[in-house]
Amino acid sequence: MTRPPAGTRRSWLVRVREMTPEIVQGFDNLRSRKLRSLLTMMGMIFGVGAVVAMLSIGAGAQQEVIAFIEQLGVRNVIVEARESPDSQALEKVRKLSAGLTLQDVRGIESNVESLEAVSPRKRVVPVKMLPKPQSEMPMVYGVAPAYATIAGLRVSSGRFFDAGDGETAAVAVLGQAAAAALFGTEDPAGRYVKVNQQWFRVIGVAGPQLAAQADVGGLPAQDRNNVIYVPLMAAMIRIEDSQSFRKDEIDGIYLSLVKEGDIRVAGAAVRGLLDASHRGAGDVSVIVPAELLAEQQRTRRIFQVVMVAIASISLLVGGIGIMNIMLASVLERTREIGVRRAVGARRVDIIRQFLIETTLITTTGGVVGIGLGVTLSQLVGYFAGWSTIVSMTSILLAFFVSVSVGIIFGVYPAMRASSLDPVYALHYE
Repeated sequence: MTRPPAGTRRSWLVRVREMTPEIVQGFDNLRSRKLRSLLTMMGMIFGVGAVVAMLSIGAGAQQEVIAFIEQLGVRNVIVEARESPDSQALEKVRKLSAGLTLQDVRGIESNVESLEAVSPRKRVVPVKMLPKPQSEMPMVYGVAPAYATIAGLRVSSGRFFDAGDGETAAVAVLGQAAAAALFGTEDPAGRYVKVNQQWFRVIGVAGPQLAAQADVGGLPAQDRNNVIYVPLMAAMIRIEDSQSFRKDEIDGIYLSLVKEGDIRVAGAAVRGLLDASHRGAGDVSVIVPAELLAEQQRTRRIFQVVMVAIASISLLVGGIGIMNIMLASVLERTREIGVRRAVGARRVDIIRQFLIETTLITTTGGVVGIGLGVTLSQLVGYFAGWSTIVSMTSILLAFFVSVSVGIIFGVYPAMRASSLDPVYALHYE
């Protein structure tokens, strides 16, 4: 490794040694006016704290959504049936479309290229269940065996049902929350669950999955851990649904593409097929997680810029306060400046002295503000139950801005102090 010349290293050491007394003097000047210094720092403290806290809260919220979308699968396309809010709306839709059906699945399989796996879904809300759930009633998903691969579903114990079990087999795989609600800490493998009037034998328990707290891109909010998975035809034939007359034959289709397939082209093809077969009834939504992911990432970048801009207003106000206080300090210390100039201090020495003081104010305020921002984000996460992420980028950004504000807003007072006439300054009262 090339070492810098000895003269260069000595030059930096000399400069640091020369500035040390001025730094000490700057601390002494700030300590001599404790209340004024503290009030001057408040703008920096709250500005930096706001930047760190808002960025961490925003990053946490966005990260949860992005992680949920990534879990949906960036090589997948999801079709969701839109349920009609009332009988009149349902009657209007039924004049155009029979709803989402298995025939739609066959049409997609025949016309969309690069498909790797397909799984219809029938969602059933049970009226009663045994054992009686200790919390909210689990939802029942009737799906094909390929669903586990498409949805990236991991089985923590037992297995997922396959073609060997049969299309109408009375077997079930419990989500993690559903297993806890039905059997507590006991192992549910080999046990039975009664859904409405039908008994199902538990053959596995799915691993934990992320869940969205609100609708994401057309996907309804649903605790994906509080679900019971059964074979598709078993859900359609064995489980009686009290609201079946208002629902489509199936209410969802999951599609997975091979790596070489163009996900956007496939999504457009599925939209076109369903729009044609449903005669523009608008009773289905086609969700492409890859598109949602790109949109969320753009939204996160815009959110970060907006949050930084809003929080920077506090830093701007703090910088104006620093300039005001330093101009008042120049007037108060006019005689001191005259004495220093009389004993040989150069204009650059006076400028450096005042810049050091403003930088100390903003640096100290920045450090305290970072601590305040981290604390605020943790408190919000604890009491509101939100996820927060304090990134090194937000800390460095806030600290850099605070130091820059000190230098920028300290230049004019420093130049004003250095331009004072020494004779006038010595006679100033």
